[in-house]
Amino acid sequence: MAGKKALSLTIKDTQTLLSAYMPMLERGGLFVPTQERYALGQEIFLLLTLPEENERLPITGQVVWVSPPGVAGRRVPGIGIHFSPDDQAVRDRIESLLAGQLNRDAPTYTL
Repeated sequence: MAGKKALSLTIKDTQTLLSAYMPMLERGGLFVPTQERYALGQEIFLLLTLPEENERLPITGQVVWVSPPGVAGRRVPGIGIHFSPDDQAVRDRIESLLAGQLNRDAPTYTL
């Protein structure tokens, strides 16, 4: 398996965050648009900037979803990253920003 890769993601608004967040994962996760190829299980280091914040939050995790370049339909190429157990504070921040919106049937990048 390839080594840990570093990515950066800035999410501009809560609607995009809602589409990218993966609450169905045990520790939460995010979809990260990318044209690069990744393998399931690959370790990722992500610097995340949330809407209306300047702080870059460090996240480590594993690839659990892959939408490769050229994916069918209107899907965006990218990867889903499952947060590590150490990233609970980031998950809590995301879920606070999305309070009251997580149970909607809003379209997402993954499902």
